[in-house]
Amino acid sequence: MIVLLDSGPLGILTNPKGPPVTVECQLWVESLLFKGYRMILPEIADYEVRRELLRANKLAGIKRLNECKSRWLEYLPITTPVILKAAELWAASRQAGMPTADPKELDGDVILAAQCLLLRGGGEAVVIATTNVGHLSRFVDARHWRDID
Repeated sequence: MIVLLDSGPLGILTNPKGPPVTVECQLWVESLLFKGYRMILPEIADYEVRRELLRANKLAGIKRLNECKSRWLEYLPITTPVILKAAELWAASRQAGMPTADPKELDGDVILAAQCLLLRGGGEAVVIATTNVGHLSRFVDARHWRDID
């Protein structure tokens, strides 16, 4: 099983203050790794979390993000096939009258969904762990991070 982390759970993991939800999320990631799941950090989720941490000058959060990336999570870069698939998804959602973001926005959800769909081509089960199931579930299997075990 492959689990792609969306920016919601990733943001929770990067909180250096360690509130209960952060600890719970860390234990969740560790339990899935112990079960043999591949925990993947998509580049678009890194971008979304990192830009906000940089804007708010949250250096401890950036350090935690880098630690998650180097210690626990497999990194998945954005590639040309991902961007091409994301463009297809973006256009199809608008043609169906179901946009996932303002037309002028980058729309990270379709990039994440494209990565998920392309990973599925390898035959493994792939799910996106998110705190925003609504938009992503239009394209792929997206579940609230606490519901993946």
